[in-house]
Amino acid sequence: MGNVLALDIGGTKIAAAMVAQDGTLSERQQIATPHGDAAGLAGALEKLITPWRNRVDLIAVASTGIISQGRLTALNPRNLGGLSGFPLQDCIRAVADLPNVVLNDGQAAAWAEYQAVQETCDNALFVTVSTGVGGGIIWNRKLLTGRNGLAGHIGHTVFDPQGGLCGCGRRGCVESVASGTAIGHAMMENARPLGAEQVFERARAGNGDAQRVISRSAAAVASMLADMHISLDLDVVMMGGSVGLAEGYREKVAHALNQLPAIYRVALRSAHHRQDSGLIGAALWARATL
Repeated sequence: MGNVLALDIGGTKIAAAMVAQDGTLSERQQIATPHGDAAGLAGALEKLITPWRNRVDLIAVASTGIISQGRLTALNPRNLGGLSGFPLQDCIRAVADLPNVVLNDGQAAAWAEYQAVQETCDNALFVTVSTGVGGGIIWNRKLLTGRNGLAGHIGHTVFDPQGGLCGCGRRGCVESVASGTAIGHAMMENARPLGAEQVFERARAGNGDAQRVISRSAAAVASMLADMHISLDLDVVMMGGSVGLAEGYREKVAHALNQLPAIYRVALRSAHHRQDSGLIGAALWARATL
């Protein structure tokens, strides 16, 4: 199969790039993710796909949210404008009559990162800490997607049962504490939340409040990883996302893990493909399944 157009739909941005047979990206671009209605997302996808439709043989899409039978539903509506049952696969087909594959972005990234692991590895976890918190699971060398597309939504495990209400409707989810959105909302200025990047800047400048917010985020992620490790007996965890890849964040998660009993600790590394794991993974998965 020839060139693949890969898209990565996140809560903040939609990235697109050509992915060659060897996994090399070219002509990468991205736009802000529209929020508020299905028409906005459909229009954004049309804008991105149209220039490519006569240049590629296949379209592969990684998207935040639950992907089931080609439809997209935001588990946490705050992250994706409340979309429910959005016909993602049909929307793409209406723009370009080409074979297309859609899957969750955490699952796609897990597949890409697993291919990059050099040593023998049977069970692995990819975790993304970004606008939300998500992941993908490799179990016995196979990617878990789940009958209903739920596999890997690890950000909606509970960190604090007495914590605030998560956008998914459950109280105290890891996402409600650890995500970039949560980090920003924990630091307000003039009654408005800061961006996660601003919080990290303040933490590096020595702001104690910012440092505590980031440390709590890292502790929530570490607790989640300990739960996943004791459940799945993981060989390795790969971490990505804008927060997960931020300077010093992985080390904070590793430090929090190291405070736990040894049986809960798991090898932790940064994503090999950095911010492009979803794009590459979607293309690799499409080629493997079509």
